[in-house]
Amino acid sequence: MNFTFHISKKMKKFKCLIIDDEFPARSLVREYLSGFDNFEIIGEAANGFEGVQLINELNPDVVFLDIQMPKLNGFELLELIDKDPYIVFSTAFDQYAIRAFEKNAIDYLLKPYSKERFALAVQKISEKELEKGSGHEPDRKKMMDSLDDSSEYLFRVAIRTGNQIKVIPVEAISHIEADDDYVRIYSDGHKYLKEKTMKYFENHLDPRQFVRIHRSAIINIVALDKLERYEKDSYLAILKDQTRLRVSANGYKALKELLKF
Repeated sequence: MNFTFHISKKMKKFKCLIIDDEFPARSLVREYLSGFDNFEIIGEAANGFEGVQLINELNPDVVFLDIQMPKLNGFELLELIDKDPYIVFSTAFDQYAIRAFEKNAIDYLLKPYSKERFALAVQKISEKELEKGSGHEPDRKKMMDSLDDSSEYLFRVAIRTGNQIKVIPVEAISHIEADDDYVRIYSDGHKYLKEKTMKYFENHLDPRQFVRIHRSAIINIVALDKLERYEKDSYLAILKDQTRLRVSANGYKALKELLKF
C-alpha cells in the first residue's frame, strides 16, 4: 500500500520532532514519515532532556514521543515544556496505553507497529487540524490534569530551572511549601519552584514517608527532628536543618498516627 500523499498549497505542513532513546525507533519514524509530503522532520532527540530543549526552541506542530526513557520519561517531559504540540506516544510497554489516551494524546503506538498503523496516527493529526481550522486547542494542560488524577506515587520530581532540568528523587526532598499557584520543593539545601498544587503532592507522595502537616506544608518524615509546642494545642515541626513549620490540628493528628506517639 502506498502512503505517499501530495498536498495542495492550502494544506498545512506539519513540523515534527522525534523523541526516543532508541536509534532504530527514531529511524523507523523517519522512514514512515518520508511517505507524507506535509510532514517535515525538524529534529530528533535521544532523551527527554534534549527533547524539552528542542520542543521549547523549535516549537514543533507534532511530537512523536517515546514514553519509557531513562532519566526523564515522556510524561515528565510534558510537565516541562511551554508548547502545545500534537503528541503521538509510542512505547513497547502496553500498560501505558490507557494512561496515554487519558492524557489526550492524538494516538498511541505500541511497538513494534506497522506502516499501516503509523499511517492511521498521521491521519488523525490531519483530521484534528481540519476540525480545529487553522489551529488547535491546547492539549498539554488536559494531559497534565489527567496525570494529576492518577493514583501512582512519585519516585522522582522533574523541575526546570532556567535552561537546566533537575531530577530530584523523592527521598531527597525534605519538605514542600505552598507558593501561590506553585510549590517550593526543598532538597539538599536548595529550593525549586514547580507549577503544581499541594493537593497534587499530597496525593502522589507515599503517605508512609510524607505528611501534610499544614495546608501550606508537607514534610518528609526522615527530615523531622522534633515537635515543639508553639501555643496551647499548637506545635511547630523542627526539621533537621532547623526549618520551623507550623503544624495544624489535622497535621498533628496525622503525625501521631504515623509515628505512633
